[in-house]
Amino acid sequence: MHNTENYHVVEDYFSFLIVAPGLRSADIPSNATWSENGITVAGGNEEGRSLNQLFTPRGLYVDENATVYVADFNNNRIVSWKSGAKNGQRVAGGYGQGYRNDQLWWPTDVILDRKTDSLIISDMGYHRIVRWPSRGGTSGEEIISNISCSNLTMDAEGFLYVSSASENIVRRWRIGEKNGKVVAGGNGQGDCLDQLDHPEYIFIDQDHSVYVSDTNNCRVMKWMKGAKEGIVVAGGEDEGDDLTRLSHPAGILVDQRGTIYVADKKNNRVMRWLKGEKRGSVVAGGNGQGEQANQFCGPEGLSFDRQGNLYVVDAGNERVQRFNIQ
Repeated sequence: MHNTENYHVVEDYFSFLIVAPGLRSADIPSNATWSENGITVAGGNEEGRSLNQLFTPRGLYVDENATVYVADFNNNRIVSWKSGAKNGQRVAGGYGQGYRNDQLWWPTDVILDRKTDSLIISDMGYHRIVRWPSRGGTSGEEIISNISCSNLTMDAEGFLYVSSASENIVRRWRIGEKNGKVVAGGNGQGDCLDQLDHPEYIFIDQDHSVYVSDTNNCRVMKWMKGAKEGIVVAGGEDEGDDLTRLSHPAGILVDQRGTIYVADKKNNRVMRWLKGEKRGSVVAGGNGQGEQANQFCGPEGLSFDRQGNLYVVDAGNERVQRFNIQ
């Protein structure tokens, strides 16, 4: 058994694994369904800088209390929204765009590190990864510098995984090291199995396999630990909107059964791909682009909470939607 000071066990119907910060893997039935209409749990009041607004949100993290942490990209801040709150709380940045320790510059992703009780933020505009106290912190600490960073996650051993859309690569970092190890891509831009084209969101499973939303190749790739090339696990049939295709995938989740959930950004839907299947199914959205409760406008980050409810960053509508599991 791992030290429960650093890891947490959730014992409920959906039986979460012992997971590290940033890695949330649920046992969800393969035939589970979610409500057709989402409930707005953050933003939803048009774009803006007030604490009841978001401005092009990107990645998110949902903790065990259903508090939602959002990378509020164009507001250069991280905001948290407690369950049922009408307003968010600024927890990092928000002091204008810049490179001071109390500022952020286009944050794209955020995770909560329980071991250090801190937020780890991909600060894309200033090419750095920042660690920020999760409670009452007024400034952050740069932990990785001079890095092209799109999105990030963390595994059970505390390694950080960082994607670079511009370099077409995913690296693994131990905090404090100066150089990361390539774990996916790194062979130039392309659509071969050892290449990526604008990788963004990443997910690490309990076997340390790396799942990557290979955005411009319209596919999700799985790179097993130590592999020199990946395998296509969703999409990969060129861009399209039928159930075998994706269009610029974004956020991804993988549950204990190996089922993949992916924000199919330009198709304005969230899809589920059962392990080994060539055809997915729509679990949220898919009703055209729009602002209704059953629609999206460019979905980005995804997360589950401890009950298996699905959270979706609906970037174009400046909101986060929760779809309750049925």
